[in-house]
Amino acid sequence: MPGLLSSPVCLTVIWFLSWSLRPSCAQIQSDEVSGIQYEHLESNVKLACGKSQIRIPVVWHHNHSSVLPWRMVTSDGTLVLLHVNHSAQGNYSCYDNRGLLLHSVNLRLGRPPGPLSISCQVPNHTHVRCSWEESVRTFLPAKYNASFRGNGQEWKPCVVDNTHKHCDIDHPALWQTIHTLRVTETNALGSETTYDRFKLHELLKPEPPESLLVKELEGYPKRLVVSWSFPSSWPLHVAFPLLFHVRYRPHGSIYWSEIFSLESPATIFDALAGHLHQVQVRAHDEVNLESQWSEWSPLFLCKPWEVYTTPNPDEEDIIPFIIKPETSTAKSHNPEFEDEGNLGLVILLVLFSVVILTTVLSLIFVVWVRQRRRDHVTKQELTSMVKMKSMPI
Repeated sequence: MPGLLSSPVCLTVIWFLSWSLRPSCAQIQSDEVSGIQYEHLESNVKLACGKSQIRIPVVWHHNHSSVLPWRMVTSDGTLVLLHVNHSAQGNYSCYDNRGLLLHSVNLRLGRPPGPLSISCQVPNHTHVRCSWEESVRTFLPAKYNASFRGNGQEWKPCVVDNTHKHCDIDHPALWQTIHTLRVTETNALGSETTYDRFKLHELLKPEPPESLLVKELEGYPKRLVVSWSFPSSWPLHVAFPLLFHVRYRPHGSIYWSEIFSLESPATIFDALAGHLHQVQVRAHDEVNLESQWSEWSPLFLCKPWEVYTTPNPDEEDIIPFIIKPETSTAKSHNPEFEDEGNLGLVILLVLFSVVILTTVLSLIFVVWVRQRRRDHVTKQELTSMVKMKSMPI
């Protein structure tokens, strides 16, 4: 057997077979390499059956199925898909008439990027975070590149987080009036650059104060002591002080009372005694008046100090017997006390009537006396006039 394999005739046959099969094997191996082809939604898509220019009959499969709606195969084996939608995505494979795989490709459909909607948050003077949202849903993976600058300054990189779609800037020039952020979105179908201009000092908005605590003040039923901590994202307490706004109200009320303070704690002096109160606090940059107030901290519930009296257990059974006689005595009716009260009232009414009657009679008598005098004077005058007329001239 070894002699047969080493004979010149056998070696010649083996060499001829290996030489004739090598090109076809190489062609199949190179054409079997899968790739990704990106195309626009609602467009007509062409999928070529590999790079071979030999025109041979081919059969296309989509996700291992030979059912291909809205398709057409050209003479060179190219598959044409009409007005594709998301259902046309997937793996496409072409085979020759013997069932041999010639080529496969993964089709991904989507849209090119559009303008972005950008917003920036400034939690303190040393950090800015800008985030964005797509105005066009591309359905394709994208990469972002962002840069940032103030008026008259050079572009500086903004550290991008592609997953969460935001970028961070450390130590921005807050004293600059206008700032510009430039974000470029890129996917397999194109790219789009969006510019956004804003004023950082107006966007400055601290985080809410932390560790809010409200305590009663012993001996003072209308006072509450409110304490809190600076936001952890506001490290420069001395260089950039905060103004704090405390609001409070009795639970169930719709009206808030408020106080302002530059430091913690602060004291509420007009709490409603015996009632549960809701308390919140927020912060504002004291120096930059154009900045924004933080969000309110979570509600804290507290009741002012109250006097608690605990009865003696030994006296609990005695107290009802002591209270009941006193209560019944207070509510009982004594006829003698009632008669004396009624008699006094009658006497007062009689005396009051006598005084009123005396006063009225006195006024009548005075008027009568005056009228008598006037009548007497008038009568004398008339008599005198008659006498004078009767005298001879």
